[in-house]
Amino acid sequence: MDSRTTVERAQRLKQLHAEHRPLVLPTVWDVWSARTAAAAGFPALTIGSHPLADSRGAHDHEGQTFEEVLAAVRPIIAAVDVPVSVDLESGYGQKPADLVAGLIEVGGVGLNVEDTVHSDGGRVRSTQEHASYVAGLRAAADDAGVPVWVNGRTDLFLHAKDASGVLDQAIERLRALEQAGADSVYPVGIQDDDELLAAVTGAVAIPVNSTAHPLRHDLERFRRLGVGRITYGPLLQFAMADTMKDMLGPWAP
Repeated sequence: MDSRTTVERAQRLKQLHAEHRPLVLPTVWDVWSARTAAAAGFPALTIGSHPLADSRGAHDHEGQTFEEVLAAVRPIIAAVDVPVSVDLESGYGQKPADLVAGLIEVGGVGLNVEDTVHSDGGRVRSTQEHASYVAGLRAAADDAGVPVWVNGRTDLFLHAKDASGVLDQAIERLRALEQAGADSVYPVGIQDDDELLAAVTGAVAIPVNSTAHPLRHDLERFRRLGVGRITYGPLLQFAMADTMKDMLGPWAP
């Protein structure tokens, strides 16, 4: 993909986040799912690490190398005419500049980066470490002249035995990511908790991303709670697998 198209798609993704509250980005994993979601009318997509890994017989949590991920997402991005963001887990051990360069080279215009470092025993980055990494991503994108959308994810709620008990810590981290240059923030694991969602959406000035299940959740509820961006994680793929098994069941021996 030529650089002009990449810049235009990045600008379009930013515009879409301003126009839609929330902006729903279907999480896709191959050319077929991407084309299907685009044909359904969605103006932007995201490629999820979990469904991508499942589609390739690999493991999530950085079970693929950065080079393997780039090779896998390149044809997906090229197959559609809409902006595509890519879940890049915790960065695959790459420096921020190298992560951004690889993403731009394959035509990606947004990225998701989390604070659980699976390549280092699953440790969780400190607030300052994660914010510094996000700041590096922002600086690299600015230097490249491509307004890559940076979605800063935290797994603090996901790892906690009591999600409400880490609310203050999570908000501190989300605000640090905002100050570091994240365009949106993604507190994973609270999609079913109205109080926690409302608390985090009220704590930052940038869009808050929530995971959603395409059948079990309601778009209007997320809008009412102030969520600015929705992705499905692996839940769209899981829902399709359930439907497929139901359809095939009567035909099985």
